[in-house]
Amino acid sequence: MNLARVEQIAKAILYEGYMLYPYRPSSVKNRQRWNFGVVYPHGHNDRLEGADTCTMQSECLIRGDQNSVLQARLRFLHLRARLQHPPSSPAFSLPDGWQEAIEREVAIPDRTLEALGQRTFRLTFNFPPAHTEEHRQAALQGTIEIFAVRLREDLFKIAITVRNNTPVDGASPNRDEALMRSLVSAHLVLGAERAAFVSLLDLPEDLRQFAGSCQNQGWWPVLVGDPGQCDTLLASPIILYDYPQIAPESVGDLFDGTEIDEILSLRILTLTDDEKREIRQSDERARQILERTESMPEEQFMKLHGAVRGLRPVKESRP
Repeated sequence: MNLARVEQIAKAILYEGYMLYPYRPSSVKNRQRWNFGVVYPHGHNDRLEGADTCTMQSECLIRGDQNSVLQARLRFLHLRARLQHPPSSPAFSLPDGWQEAIEREVAIPDRTLEALGQRTFRLTFNFPPAHTEEHRQAALQGTIEIFAVRLREDLFKIAITVRNNTPVDGASPNRDEALMRSLVSAHLVLGAERAAFVSLLDLPEDLRQFAGSCQNQGWWPVLVGDPGQCDTLLASPIILYDYPQIAPESVGDLFDGTEIDEILSLRILTLTDDEKREIRQSDERARQILERTESMPEEQFMKLHGAVRGLRPVKESRP
């Protein structure tokens, strides 16, 4: 599995909605994260009578044989609270409970389809709590289960389930505290050796009956890489088409849903000095966006204006 092939797409999913323009904590819409793919702890979900999911599942089809190998990685954000300190500027103060994110990855040992068909593979992961002068981070615990079902000689169904087993003690936590014990923007990156994933969007006729048995909860599997390649699959919390691409004109993530690089970049340049100071002091990724945009050369801005990917003939209307 070539992770570099899917890195841009996976990063975009990881930080979708992490922080929106104008990238400042004082902005009302940035005081509450709205990430996709949140796997809440069981206790929190039980107290809300199932309003939030504590389990995510992805099922897909793969062509291969018993010696084919499945590779898998679970990726997500682990939030932490930024503790309030006297700001360097008296005009700026972080909101209470301001959260930042740490990238987490759980690498799953390679398994043959034969092994996954004989016994469900279970992996427990655990990230301990951390408390420093600047940050507070809660513990996070979960399990991953993978099994394979042979549907015919050359076809298997892979099922992967991720559960958040983090305990929730004491009084029912508010949303911010629950998010600190959650897998945020969770997604799976799967690879195949001596095998090929099957697109659930462009199915051969003889596989439609098998695809109907695939159950996906919170994730949607799509092929990733160059069109025609079938060795890498992304289980995304956002519905995508096969072979999603980042526009080549984009010079970096802007973390804003349905982002339009040119408009957001121009808006960033209109921020006041106080607003820019707040961005620099509040979040490292927002600071990088600001500095990248301010240093962007004029020729790069011109590329953001737009590009024609292809033209199709207009059908003539008939009377």
